[in-house]
Amino acid sequence: QALQVAQSQAISAAAGGANEMGSTGAVPGTTSATAMRINQNSTRTATPTATATTSNKTLTQVVKSITKQDVTNTANHNVNGAASIATGNASAATAAATTSTGIEDEAATGGGGNEEEEEESSEISASDEDGSWISWFCSLRGNEFFCEVDEDYIQDDFNLTGLNIIVPYYDYALDMVLDVEMPMEETLTEHQQEIVESAAEMLYGLIHARYIVTNRGMHAMYEKYRSASFGRCPHVFCQGQPVLPVGLSDLPRTYTVNVFCPRCHGLFFPKSTRQANIDGAYFGTTFPHLYLMTHPDMIPAKPNQ
Repeated sequence: QALQVAQSQAISAAAGGANEMGSTGAVPGTTSATAMRINQNSTRTATPTATATTSNKTLTQVVKSITKQDVTNTANHNVNGAASIATGNASAATAAATTSTGIEDEAATGGGGNEEEEEESSEISASDEDGSWISWFCSLRGNEFFCEVDEDYIQDDFNLTGLNIIVPYYDYALDMVLDVEMPMEETLTEHQQEIVESAAEMLYGLIHARYIVTNRGMHAMYEKYRSASFGRCPHVFCQGQPVLPVGLSDLPRTYTVNVFCPRCHGLFFPKSTRQANIDGAYFGTTFPHLYLMTHPDMIPAKPNQ
């Protein structure tokens, strides 16, 4: 608009100058030069104004673009930061869970290596508190074949004839079985104490072999036989027939215990490895046959196949 106004003014001035020149005889070209200068000045004045307006608009757009980009970058940075923090927290939680699981596994598996020692120590402490040595020994895992021998039977020297020759530290072992306290002046060394404990187990086993062929012993073993505490025959045609323990020798430390099936008359090793390591002399070679002869009603029929 400013340019158009300036051009109009220049044309008007040129026309007026021509009229003056014609009337006054002024020098030709003076008015034209003046009009050109006015036109140039108007052009110079309008051009910077338009350029400034365009520059302001462009600058505003650039600022807006930069602001939007900064906001976007800030938001992305915040989101990425939050995601990184969340990932870090999740990793920390996973590591904590793994550590906890490892501790639990170690407690469940690593501690399991000492399971037997803990059980034995707990059983020993329990026996010291509320039971006799005989009750404690028969309650140990793997000693389910043993029955509790009456102390009256053990205190009868006639029932122990000849055992003092076989069992080392016989007197100390007998006192341990009967829970007799040892005098302070006869304190044994740790090695001797271990020998006495082993001798007490042997002495009780040999007494047990003699006790189970008596009426009271057979009755105690009958309860175990009826509940299949000695196991069952592995033959299919015996249909789970309960078995009886038997030794292959009356001498200790010769053979381990076996089980005898009254139906098929077979001998087998016990399924439990603990029971399979028991000395066969602790049950003797006579018990199952004498038991069935004494109780003929307990003899089962032979299998058809």
